[in-house]
Amino acid sequence: MLQIPLWQKLLIAAVLLLGAAFAAPNLLSERQAEALPDWLPKQQINLGLDLQGGSYLLLEVQTDAVIDEQLQNLVDTARTELRAERIGYRSLGVDGRQVTFTLTDPAQAESASQLLTDAVGQGVQVEIAEDGQGTLSYSDQALAERTSSAVQQSIEVVRRRIDETGVREPTIQRQGERRIVVQLPGINNPERMKEILGKTAQLTFRFVDEDTSPSASNIPPGSEVLPADDTGAQGQPERRYVIRKRVMVSGENLTDAQPTFQQGQPVVSFSFDSVGAKRFADATRDNVGRAFAIVLDGKVISAPVIREPILGGNGVISGDFTVQEANDLALLLRAGALPAPLTILEERTVGPGLGADSIRAGQFAAVLALVAVIVFMGAFYGLFGVLADVALLGNLVLIVGALSGLQATLTLPGIAGIVLTLGMAVDANVLIFERIREEQNNFRGPVSAVDAGYKRALTTIIDANVTTLIAALLLFYFGSGPVKGFAVTLAIGLVTSMFTAIMVTRLMVAGWMRRRRPPALPI
Repeated sequence: MLQIPLWQKLLIAAVLLLGAAFAAPNLLSERQAEALPDWLPKQQINLGLDLQGGSYLLLEVQTDAVIDEQLQNLVDTARTELRAERIGYRSLGVDGRQVTFTLTDPAQAESASQLLTDAVGQGVQVEIAEDGQGTLSYSDQALAERTSSAVQQSIEVVRRRIDETGVREPTIQRQGERRIVVQLPGINNPERMKEILGKTAQLTFRFVDEDTSPSASNIPPGSEVLPADDTGAQGQPERRYVIRKRVMVSGENLTDAQPTFQQGQPVVSFSFDSVGAKRFADATRDNVGRAFAIVLDGKVISAPVIREPILGGNGVISGDFTVQEANDLALLLRAGALPAPLTILEERTVGPGLGADSIRAGQFAAVLALVAVIVFMGAFYGLFGVLADVALLGNLVLIVGALSGLQATLTLPGIAGIVLTLGMAVDANVLIFERIREEQNNFRGPVSAVDAGYKRALTTIIDANVTTLIAALLLFYFGSGPVKGFAVTLAIGLVTSMFTAIMVTRLMVAGWMRRRRPPALPI
């Protein structure tokens, strides 16, 4: 065990140097770290919400809106298929969690059932009674899958929107079946973030029904009345439009959206993918002279008249935008539409002063623990204890370097994990040194006692640390928020402490013994 190959010495030196290199930027200010050359590590430890302050939001996905939309799609599908096959019906609409209708000729029930079954696909149950009463409904499994998919999609859209705003290291995770936790370190005024997250950003391009007045008592089934986005002095829409329900092009086909200026006014330019560009070109080419409405979240942003075909797949959304509104709209369109509205259930703001107090308290606890451990090891194990203390300092550097390099978020429980690791880091050395003492008391020579001490303690050290590491991994997998922060620092500390205790301390002990060749061990 005292004959250490050259490659192991080089490996130990390389790991320690890398740890020091990644830990060093934390001694600089953020501006100084950013000014470092690109080939040098410049990442600093990311502080969590409880350490640097920020905002906490608990969101709930309104999954009922997803189900309602799916049911409305079933209505449109049933209307299209039955009309195409000239099967008469009446009272087609949504009733609770199902679509109901009545066939005018019950004799067509079998053909209608087969037609609708083929059209709606799997997951939808089609039932038509002998009297012509029919229902379309999703199975429980299909509803659960659509709900889960909507929540997961919402998490991804929220993540893209927040990333676009430049927030460093946000925490976005699912809680329960329909809720999303969002932590925004460094954001002490979450109003703009709430506005960005609260918008569905569902963009559609539809034609204006110019043959129907918004004040008409009978709106055609294929149209609906939508308000304009701009409001008057009383907060009411200045204008209403009758818009065709059929979507010609949707925001799903957007590939990019950027704020720009047109005639000195802020606008948003957009680009479609190949499918969207073709649909947009066909719609504008075949309908020159018609008003084409741009609808965002149920409000008409603008309804320009098509003057000429737009064939390039590019366009501009204009309106009474401010620069900030144009930036936010472009951000929302780039990030994509939410599949369902989000409701803010809880909001908390943590001031940076509380985080600063926590950091000072954590630093004091870490220094106190480090000093106590150093004094204990030096007092009980003499020179060997001093060598273990040197390895402990290397262990602390490796922990800081690993947190910086992995860009893990350090929370207050994470500081507790570091303090705990400092105490646990010398456990392996204690086991080794006590074993060496036993071997020396059994009249073994210094080299033989050290060699036997490391060999016989190694299995115990690995078993003890691996079991604790398993517990840390389980905490990380099943925990959330602060629990994960504790698990991360604990796991990193366990790995680095095993490295420093088994490799670094052994290297220093072996080097000292080869130089001094002591007749007895000072332990």
